[in-house]
Parts: sequence; structure tokens; C-alpha cells
Amino acid sequence: MKEILDYLNYLQVVKKYSECTILGYKEDLLELYDFKNDVLCYGEEDVRDYLEYLYSRGLSRNTISRKLSSIRSFYRYMEDEGKVFFNYFKEVSNPKKNGRLPKYVHDNDLEKMFHAFSMDDAYGQRNTLILEMLYATGVRVSELVNIRVRDINLYDKTIHILGKGRKERVVFFGSYCEDVLRKYIDDGYLKLNLKGKDYLFLNKNGERLSSRYVREVIDRAVLQCGVDYHISPHMLRHTFATDMLNNGADLMTVKELLGHSSVNTTGIYTHVSNERLKSVYEFAHPRGKE
Repeated sequence: MKEILDYLNYLQVVKKYSECTILGYKEDLLELYDFKNDVLCYGEEDVRDYLEYLYSRGLSRNTISRKLSSIRSFYRYMEDEGKVFFNYFKEVSNPKKNGRLPKYVHDNDLEKMFHAFSMDDAYGQRNTLILEMLYATGVRVSELVNIRVRDINLYDKTIHILGKGRKERVVFFGSYCEDVLRKYIDDGYLKLNLKGKDYLFLNKNGERLSSRYVREVIDRAVLQCGVDYHISPHMLRHTFATDMLNNGADLMTVKELLGHSSVNTTGIYTHVSNERLKSVYEFAHPRGKE
């Protein structure tokens, strides 16, 4: 158990991973510890038993891959520290991924959500801005709740974002988001800012809004609009990427706006422009028309 705590401290202090990422590592490693009540004596047979345990739980391939990645990283650290002599988990391959395509929100449902809350009070202004900003910028929820007022340039319509791995980037927003943002800053934000906080999104106590509450705001919007499928905050990020590509943005631009470290990650969105490419082909090619 001490080895796990040391590793988590290493991730925080040396690697400077985000709180959310460290929590994921912690859950995966504590689950490993609970399986055998020891992390120092994992041999080849123990690894096989643990793999059988993971697969027996009916977990998705992506979830198993994530857990194995956490464990491999932990034992690589343990090897470097001289606490184990061999990392048996490095011999284990991740299961082949499902290859599921990212889900996105349909245009008409998105428009309904933007009008789910009243703009006559502070909470309605804040909640509407949450939806507008997630879609306008493509930021992650963890990035959204950490936006400070000083990070925003209303003149340029830009926001300075501190993303994963403390990587900085600039995102943009348009006139729809700007209108709601100005209304909120001039009215609702002043009413919610009871403690002089610089965070943009505040709760009723004047404290920074939590990521969990953002998800509740989206759930409430979905319920009020009568949308008949679940919409997560990440789906709004997917929708941002989908609409950017469908309307002519290149993959590298979308990569930078999303804050992806590799274009391979952004590549999952290339499927979304297939229909657009097909329509352009049918319109432009002499033998593409029916």
C-alpha cells in the first residue's frame, strides 16, 4: 500500500499529472492491491489470475486496456526504484479495442438545449453559458470549471486553457457564446461571486463549480428538452469536433483546438466527414451524379 501512495505522490509532484488522472491511477492500483493484498509479489501466475479476474467482470476492452496501462506504468516505476526485479505486466498486451465511433448531439437537440434555461436569473445564465462554451470551444469539463475570468479575452473572443499535463492552448468562441458570456459576466456572475473568486463558473456559495455539477446541468437540460438519449459533456466535445470537420476544418486545426497530443487521437473523428465528402463528390464529379 505504501508503494502505491509513493507512486501517486510521484505522479503529482514529478509528473505533474492532473487530480483527475491521479484518481484514475489510484482506483486501478487499489483494485490490484485488493485482489492480492500485496503489490510486491506479483509473479507470472498472479498476473494470469488477475487478467482472468478482469475479463470475468464483463468490463469493456477499453476499460481493461486503461487498467493495464495504469498497472504497467506503476511496475515500471517500481522497477526503476529497485522495489521489484521484473515487471511481468509489461508482457501483457492490451485487448483489441472495440473501435466505437464517438457519439455526437444532433443539431436540433443541441438547439433545444441552448434554450433549456431562462436567461432572467443568474443560474439560468450560468447554465446556458456552460452549454454554449462546451460546444463553442470543445474544452473538457475539467478545463471548463478551471477557467478564470482573467483567462478570457472578450475582444479577441479567445480563452487561455490549461489542459492535460499542464499543456497550454488558446481556444475560440463565436458571437452566440459571446452574447451569453457578456450577459452572465455583467449580471449573474456578479450575483454569484460572493467570495471574490476569479473562477468563471460559480455555485450558490460563490465557490468554483464542480465537474459533477456540470454533468447535472447537462442532464437537466436534456430532461427539460425531452431529448430521448443520454448526453454527456464529452459528447458536446465530440459534437464540436464533428461540426468543425464537417464544415471544412482540417484535422491538424481540430487537433490543436481539442488539445490532443497526437493527431492519431483526433483521427477518430475523420469518419464524421464521410457523408460530407460523398455529397461534395457527387456534386463536383461529372460522373458522380445519379
